[in-house]
Amino acid sequence: MEYRTLEVKLGSAKDLKDLNLLSKMDVYAVATVSGAQKTKTPVHRNAGTNPTWNFPMKFTLHESPARLTLEINLRCERTLASDKDIGEVLVPLHQLLSQPGDGKSFQHVSYQVRKPSGKPKGALNFSYKFTAHPPVGPTSSPAPPQYQYATAYVYPPPPPPQPSYGYGYAPQPGYGYPPPPSQKPSKHNFGMGLGAGLLGGALGGLLIGDMVSDVGSYHAGFGDAAGFDF
Repeated sequence: MEYRTLEVKLGSAKDLKDLNLLSKMDVYAVATVSGAQKTKTPVHRNAGTNPTWNFPMKFTLHESPARLTLEINLRCERTLASDKDIGEVLVPLHQLLSQPGDGKSFQHVSYQVRKPSGKPKGALNFSYKFTAHPPVGPTSSPAPPQYQYATAYVYPPPPPPQPSYGYGYAPQPGYGYPPPPSQKPSKHNFGMGLGAGLLGGALGGLLIGDMVSDVGSYHAGFGDAAGFDF
C-alpha cells in the first residue's frame, strides 16, 4: 500500500488577538493531522501578537490525503492559569496537493487564523511538501544455512573384560615359547618303584633280625661275666 509523508515547517503568525493586557503573550502552536500524531512547537516568550517558530514537523499519512485535514491550534501559555486558545487554522490536505510545485521543494502558504468565536483574526505562515513512498512488499527471509553432517562410523563393541586375578594382576603371557608338555606317569615306573620298595623292606627286616640276635648274645655273655673268671 502506497503512503505519503507530509513535512511542515511552521514559520510564524502575525496580527493575532492579544489576550494579555499587562504583558506580551507567550505563544506556541499544536499541529495534528485529523487528530492524530500531535506535534507541539517551542514556546515563543514575549512574542505578543507576532510569534515566530520555524519549527519542522513530519506526519505519516496512512490514508488518502483527500480525507485528512491539517489542524493547527495557536495557544497562549499562562503561569497562574490554564493555557488559552488564541485561534486555529484548518487546512484540507487536498488543497495542499492541488498547489503547483515540483514535489521536491517546500511550498510557502499563508492561511487566515480564526478565533474560537469563528471570526477571522491574524494569519499563519508555513511551508510544506509531500513525499511519496512505494508500497512495501513482503520481505523475503534468507534461506536457512545448509549444514553438512559428518558420516557416522560404527565401531565394534569393546571386548569382554579380562577375568580378575589375585591382587589385580593378570599372568604374564609367554614370550614366543610354548609351555613344556605335561608327562603322564608310566606304568613301568610304577612297577619298578613297587618292587624296590618291597626289596628294601625285606633287607631292612633281615638287618633288624641280626641286630636282635646280637643283643641277645650280649646279654647271655654278660651273665657269664663275658668269659672272665673272678
